Amino acid sequence: MGNEEMLANAPLFAGFGPAELKRLARDLYPRGHQAGDVVLKEGEEAAGFYIVSSGQVEVVKNLGDPKETVLATLGPGDFFGETALLDGYPRTASIRALEDGECLVMTRWDFLAALKSSPDMAAQVLRTLARRLRQTDARLTE
Repeated sequence: MGNEEMLANAPLFAGFGPAELKRLARDLYPRGHQAGDVVLKEGEEAAGFYIVSSGQVEVVKNLGDPKETVLATLGPGDFFGETALLDGYPRTASIRALEDGECLVMTRWDFLAALKSSPDMAAQVLRTLARRLRQTDARLTE
């Protein structure tokens, strides 16, 4: 699966066309990890979006605490941290590598620079966020 295809699988980029996905894919860089590595730590400043390109990672709440809970296991093509591209708030969970592998990373700064250079891209992000907000609102009122 190519970088553009992996980006298209993330809900934040679902409505982007091939040109926008190609533009964003240029801002992805590889970051390797080994089994047991903590890729992200809960509470840290959120500064980027990650796509798992190889290996497996797990999403963990309260890492290293007796109340540690594994929330999900992610593999190639899965992603995490997309809201970091927009808000920069602290991470809500940790990511721990289960296997040696690699993630493709896009920094918040590169993403915001892309949005500033393309009003169409920024408008698409707003449409996607509005749609997700409507979906969440609908679920809460059921």
